[in-house]
This record gives sequence, structure tokens and C-alpha cells, in this order.
Amino acid sequence: MGSEFLGETVQVVPHLVSAVARRIKKLGESEDADVVIVEVAARSATWRRRRLSRRCVGCETWRDAKTRFQYILTLVPLLKPTNELKTKPTQHSVRALRALGIQPDAILCRLNDPTDSEEEAESLKDKISLHCGVPRDAIIYLPTLGNVYAVPGWLEKQGLAEVIMDRLGFERRDPVVPPVWKALADKPNLANDGEVSIAIVGKYTSLQDSYLSVVEALRHAELNQGIRIDLEWTPSELIEENGADRYLSKAQGIVVPGGFDKRGTEGMIQTAQYAREREIPYLGLCLGLQMMIIEFARHVAGIEEADSTEFDAAASEPVIALMEEQKNVTEIGGTMRLGAYSCVLTPGTRAYEAYAMAKINERHRHRFEYNNAYRDRLERLGLLSSGMNPELSLVEIAEISDHPFMLGSQFHPEFRSRPEQPHPLFDLFVRYARQFRPDGTQHQLFASAVSVGS
Repeated sequence: MGSEFLGETVQVVPHLVSAVARRIKKLGESEDADVVIVEVAARSATWRRRRLSRRCVGCETWRDAKTRFQYILTLVPLLKPTNELKTKPTQHSVRALRALGIQPDAILCRLNDPTDSEEEAESLKDKISLHCGVPRDAIIYLPTLGNVYAVPGWLEKQGLAEVIMDRLGFERRDPVVPPVWKALADKPNLANDGEVSIAIVGKYTSLQDSYLSVVEALRHAELNQGIRIDLEWTPSELIEENGADRYLSKAQGIVVPGGFDKRGTEGMIQTAQYAREREIPYLGLCLGLQMMIIEFARHVAGIEEADSTEFDAAASEPVIALMEEQKNVTEIGGTMRLGAYSCVLTPGTRAYEAYAMAKINERHRHRFEYNNAYRDRLERLGLLSSGMNPELSLVEIAEISDHPFMLGSQFHPEFRSRPEQPHPLFDLFVRYARQFRPDGTQHQLFASAVSVGS
């Protein structure tokens, strides 16, 4: 539907609502799931389940109205002059939902300014329960915590899991919290083997949540290696204005993440040059790979006009361009390469060292590609195509052969990183960054490859 209408306003007619309900039911049945989690307001869910119970005898997942659980997250602001938590916004939110036929089973009260008083927190729950018609034990107090990994443990202590289990008709059981989650929630005690300075150079650094997946992937590597990563946020436009050395001279590793359009890209190209010439570990993600390729083409291969057709449609040296089959697609979004694609790795490369396997699958979200017309020329000079998509013959990973670690991926490895299993590229990048000394004292640290198990 998205590819057909491309953002146009469409009318939601009744049969569409029915189709959504059928899809949800079908998913639960096909996966033999105990619970289906759906991010959608479900006014009609109770009615449909009752109706389906007459048509679908023995359908356990949809047997009756008690099989649905709905919660809402509301903000409880603090009125600073009186130091009073205000519940009126929550009351109005619940009233508005009821007018639409939606009754929440639980309310999560989000507080930016948490109360230090247990008595005040209990009073807050009493008031919301009274005015919103939700049981008191289903009013969950959720203040700002140290980091996102502390949230599951907090919700468990507040009794949310018990409320959900009771509502869905499951037996209560003791929670199993993976040790890695507990460790991440207690981050001050993580570092026991030093600190590493990593610079993130991008165009959206003023809104750091834009790169949240990248940051979390670095944190996963941080936890795995028992170190602390000190992130330095650097707008690429400042590098254009003032040069790279002013911002990157102390960096032990540099990450250039993804993005769109031309703004700030010359600063990213300067960053890639700075990392290449000083042998600073560099990880380029999507656009970061493309900037690395353009820099190499300009300053190593001598292709001074090397550019991307994303920034200049008439570029005379388009080292980054659309695939031929994409050029006649005019709809917005139609040229995007989305989802998982396979990638075959070249043995003896950093990419192969990271994954320790010959074939992988990674997630994509991009439009422009490394132009194969330049590949042989740049490879002869040391820009290796260490990961290739066999079906489309497209470069997925490129790296510089005589650099300790300068690698870029066209896909987004951060999407597949997990606390208990850091992504191999991020993990290896951080291992090399740990060995780099920006003051020039590394003394042959890169003479041999860093062991993945070190």
C-alpha cells in the first residue's frame, strides 16, 4: 500500500479495519503465539474477538474479550512553582480515548521530574486510579532512569508483568532477566579495562537520537569488552569550516553514520581523509562508506571531480550513483534498497575477520550505490571490495588494504546489534580503536591483526 500511494491521504474504510484485524489474528495462529504485540489503538478488538469466538471455536488466542490488553503512556508534568505533580493531562487523555471507545487496562505515568517521596508516588496512583477508572495496581509509576536498559527491571518492580499476566489469563512466573541487561542498567560499574574516545561525525549531531541505533551498537561492544566509550559528537559542517584536526586530534576511532542530501558531506570527506592519513580506525555506515570512497577516489586515485549523483545529478565522475535499473523510477521511495540482502565476504580482509564466515545477511535502507565502473581502478590502488552482493553484483563492504581498520558498509549493521550479541563490525572496530594512540605512541600495535577474542 505504501509503494502504491506514496504518502497520499487515503480514506480508511471499514473493510480495511477488518483486514487489519484478520492479519493480527492470522499472525497469532500461524506462529502459534501466546501473545501478539501490536502497536495500534484497538477500539474494535474486543468486539471482533467476541464475534470471532462464535465462528472460530477452539481458537485459544482469540477466545474472548479477556485476551486483549491495552495500555497508554502519559506524561505527568511537575509544576515547579508549587512542586506539584499534575494528573489532569492524564485524565484528559483517558477521557479522550473513552470517547473513541478505547478503555486502557493500564496507565504508565511518565515523569521527567520524579518524586523522591514514596508517599507522593502512592498518592499519584490513587488519584489517577480514581479519576480514570483503572485499577490501582495497573497505575505504573515510570520516572526518568539512568538509561533505557534500566526500564525493564523498573517495570518489573512496579508489577506491570503481573498485571499483564493476570489480564491475559496466564499463570504468574518468576521473571528471567538476562545478566547482560542487568549489567547495562548498571553502567557506572562497566568499565574495568580503560576508556576509548570515539568521535561520531555527522550532520544530525544536534539531535543525538538520530543516531540512537549507532550509539547503542557501540554500547554493546563496550559491554562486551569491559571498557568505557567516551563519545565525542562532531557536526560535519564544523569540520568544513575549521578543519578536522581541531575536533578529531584526540579520537581513537571515528564513526561516520548515514544520512541524506549534500549538507555537511564535504566535512565527512575531510574526516575520511584525516582518518586515512593518520591511520585512525574508521567505520563508515551507508553514507559514511560513500564518503570514504569519494575521498579515496579524489586524493588517492587523483579523480578530482569524484562525487555522488545524489549531490550533483550531472557529476562528471559519479563514483557513487544509482543502479541502471533505478534510473527510470520516478516515484519517491521507489529507488530505495530496503530489507535484508546477502553478502559474500573475501577471506583475509577485516570484514572476514569480523564475521569469521563467508556469507552474511544484513539490512539496508539506501538509494545510491558504489559505481561498479570505478571498482577495478580503485581496487588496484588499495580500496578493496571485501563484501559483495552476489545477486546484484553490488559492493556491500569496502575497506582500505594498507590501513589498520578503515572499513565502510553500505548496509546498516547497527540495526542487528544486540546487548547480548554486539554486531561483529562494531565489536572489531572498537577493538582496533582501543589499540590506537592519538599521540603517536602506538609503536607497531597494528603490525599484526588484533585478535577478535582479545
